[in-house]
Amino acid sequence: MKSVAVFCGSNLGNSPEFEILARDLGHEIGKRGIRLVFGGGKVGLMGAVADACLTAGGDVIGVIPQQLMDKELGHTGVTDLRITTTMHERKAAMEQEADGFIALPGGFGTLDEFCEIITWAQLGIHRKPCAVLDTKGGYFRSLLAFFDTAVDHGFVSPEHNAMILRHTQPAALLDLMTGWTPTFREKWIDRDALAD
Repeated sequence: MKSVAVFCGSNLGNSPEFEILARDLGHEIGKRGIRLVFGGGKVGLMGAVADACLTAGGDVIGVIPQQLMDKELGHTGVTDLRITTTMHERKAAMEQEADGFIALPGGFGTLDEFCEIITWAQLGIHRKPCAVLDTKGGYFRSLLAFFDTAVDHGFVSPEHNAMILRHTQPAALLDLMTGWTPTFREKWIDRDALAD
């Protein structure tokens, strides 16, 4: 894995644990010589993960829409800052540049980006590892439980749910992603029902 995209909050959240986790991940990515791809912002967890990666000697590609650049939120200290016209273009550019994807704590935008990238994996659009770096307090616990509920109710296959790698330690999560082997299962759980 030569590059990894990190989806995360443009806020720091209300616990120091979030920023520490983002900085630890950024440091580990940079230390390993993996290129970081992120949302291009200098604020919140986005800024924290990028700054830590840069400090560790890593290359960082930021991808930010013009609308956010106009608000002076772009991180101009990164290796390569790319400006897109729309949020859709931003997500597509991040997918193209990354060999894997990690979600850190964040809000609606983080969930949108991560769920879209998991959907693309489910559909076979890409075969790249997708992961959640959770906090020790379980920031993503409810979301992961919801995914289990979707499996229980027949909307997500167990194989697709299992594609989401999970850990609370950056180094261990990156190891999981590096050792991950792509698999593919047809998205539709009951293909015969589609013919009805």
